[in-house]
Amino acid sequence: MSGTQTTELVIFTLLFLGVAVMGFMASRWRRATDLQHLDEWGLGGRKFGSWVTWFLLGGDLYTAYTFVAIPALLFSSGALGFYAVPYTIIAFPLVMLPLLRLWSVSRVHGYVTPADFVRGRYDSPVLALLIAITGIVATMPYIALQLAGLEAVLRTIGLNGTGFWGHAPLFVAFVVLAAYTYQSGLRAPALIAVVKDILIYIVILVAIIYLPLKLGGWSAIFDAGQAKLSQPSPTTGQPAGSILLTANNQLQYATLALGSALALFLYPHSVTGVLSSQSRGTIRRNMAALPAYSFLLALLALLGYVAIAAGVKPIVNGSTGRADTNTIVPVLFDNQFPSWFAGIAFAAIGIGALVPAAIMSIAAANLWTRNIYKEFLHRNATPREEARQAKLASLVVKVGAVLFIVLIDPQFSVDLQLIGGVIILMTLPSVAIALYTRWFHRWALVAGWVAGLAWGMYLLYGITNPNTGRHFGGSALALDKLSFFGWAPWDGSKVQIYVGFVALILNLVVAAVVTLVLRAVGTPEGRDHTTAADYHATRVPEETKPEAVAST
Repeated sequence: MSGTQTTELVIFTLLFLGVAVMGFMASRWRRATDLQHLDEWGLGGRKFGSWVTWFLLGGDLYTAYTFVAIPALLFSSGALGFYAVPYTIIAFPLVMLPLLRLWSVSRVHGYVTPADFVRGRYDSPVLALLIAITGIVATMPYIALQLAGLEAVLRTIGLNGTGFWGHAPLFVAFVVLAAYTYQSGLRAPALIAVVKDILIYIVILVAIIYLPLKLGGWSAIFDAGQAKLSQPSPTTGQPAGSILLTANNQLQYATLALGSALALFLYPHSVTGVLSSQSRGTIRRNMAALPAYSFLLALLALLGYVAIAAGVKPIVNGSTGRADTNTIVPVLFDNQFPSWFAGIAFAAIGIGALVPAAIMSIAAANLWTRNIYKEFLHRNATPREEARQAKLASLVVKVGAVLFIVLIDPQFSVDLQLIGGVIILMTLPSVAIALYTRWFHRWALVAGWVAGLAWGMYLLYGITNPNTGRHFGGSALALDKLSFFGWAPWDGSKVQIYVGFVALILNLVVAAVVTLVLRAVGTPEGRDHTTAADYHATRVPEETKPEAVAST
């Protein structure tokens, strides 16, 4: 495939521009008295009902990670990529009750971010600062994944330059995304998410019915997948994967699914979507309905095997000279469908990347504004100044996401999300567990965060990309690489485990031990600004102000 696919480019551009216009016009949708307020710009006025919240959370959680990264992982590695299906099924019932508690306490106190809650719960600006920084850093690679998915689509259409200009489509996407996010805040992705989901469902349902019929049925597709994955890799000499889990990756599959489920609603953008809901009932209905997206996710994942059966070859990235596995699904659509339908599919993937990227940048901007700028730089900032800071911060976060793609360039784009998952899991004791108990000492939580994050980053650094030799090449760690002060209990074992799971265990152990030590020496634990009733509140007291109690 060479040259620009004109029909696909025209259809993609028209739909892309259409939703961009919607993004700008969203500032007039459910218009607030004053959009220059963080509650309005960053949380949509906290007024979204069941349908809008469902589309918003769906657009928030089902992203280019779903449409591009997971099929690419199945295409390259096989059954391991299916971890994404059970983890979403596990996540919704697992997090429903904690999210209800977070929504209630945030409504009572006007919290905008998870770090706001930590500040009030533990009376610790330092701990809140660490949670805010963690959220911002973990969000950047997740936004980068969205932009990588969009770049893969444009590369498939034919926009695949060399050198620096090979990333030009990504920079264009950055400008469009930055502009309408700056203008309309959370209302933009909430409105666009409706269009994105409709397009995605149409494309996937057509693909999952039409393609197996064209390629000889699912039996032929699975046979082709196993034949291709069982071939030795030219780099390692070992089979690339299998359509069934092996003895070496079963533990990785289980820990990856569980770790990802625990991390899913710790991400700032997930919390933003939840806090924008108008009631606890809205959250309950959405947690019950969102598993419907897991069905869609399973269908999308299977496209990785369909691409093998169709003989798809990834496009060589003009910037790096290496095959871009993110292009697997776009190339599949380009080869198997008429140009007009491929153009619609490309637009669906592109829009599906921009919606979550917008929400993520808004969530990261909220963290900067409330927990860094207002707490440490300008304590008396007015609501208008907060909103302006959030808008500027959302631009900076997107620049950071672009740098992740250009500088790190992992083997699979899913690695961007998994690296972010390792980082965000370190906030679980301070955020999720704190919704139920204040047993951990605030300084012990700081110690656990430092230990878990440092070890997690050290382990991730040691994982190299087998094709490029670069560090941070994945999140799967062989057990024989784990040692404790020279003791290697699993020496020689090739069984793999998810780094985030290992780092979280260390975090919890350190936090528990340090808590016992600090209690023994009588270190002050700070004041809890929340009450038991706050976690079950359904209405906001009249005297509660919209600003978070970040300085109490």
